[in-house]
Amino acid sequence: MYKPNKLIVNFIVSDFFLQSGWGFIGPVFAIFMTERIAGASVGMIGLAAGVYWITKSTAQPFIARAMDLIKGDRDDMNVLMTGLVSLSLLSLSYIFASSIWHIFVIEFFRGLAQACIVPAWFGMFTHYMDQEWRSFTWAMHSTFIGYALGFTAVFGGMIADKIGFQAVFILVSTSAMISAGVVYMTKKRNEELLNEQ
Repeated sequence: MYKPNKLIVNFIVSDFFLQSGWGFIGPVFAIFMTERIAGASVGMIGLAAGVYWITKSTAQPFIARAMDLIKGDRDDMNVLMTGLVSLSLLSLSYIFASSIWHIFVIEFFRGLAQACIVPAWFGMFTHYMDQEWRSFTWAMHSTFIGYALGFTAVFGGMIADKIGFQAVFILVSTSAMISAGVVYMTKKRNEELLNEQ
């Protein structure tokens, strides 16, 4: 009988909230850009996405290697929380953006934040899962994230339509901060385990 350990459950819950937040904005982000951001065109939206992905992809191997060189996972938790809190604050910054260059700056720092989150989360999730249930554990994670993205995509569009984009970005920020809170509590409750090799 499969019974995931508390660390794995907490990592899934943390990612559930993180992905839920971005699920709210995903379907309406291009509309937000074209309606609210001066200089935004289809080409500029693509360029903004490129800034994010290139920044994230360039930075994360260096961050990951630095975490690997430090004994234990306490540093990984700190890097993960730093990325999540940064992402929460960056989500609010979209509310104040008015020009396309604002979006480029936000996407650059969002790329750095995600470069902290991804290797830290994946490294620890892989480390603490039950190796006899690897495929099932990954499937459970993917299932919960799929639900998170599916339901929040529906509600995100409705919220943007009825209340406005500001409410959506506040939800994104709140979700990332809840995710950071879950990681923080996990760290506090498992200090001894996280300090082991």
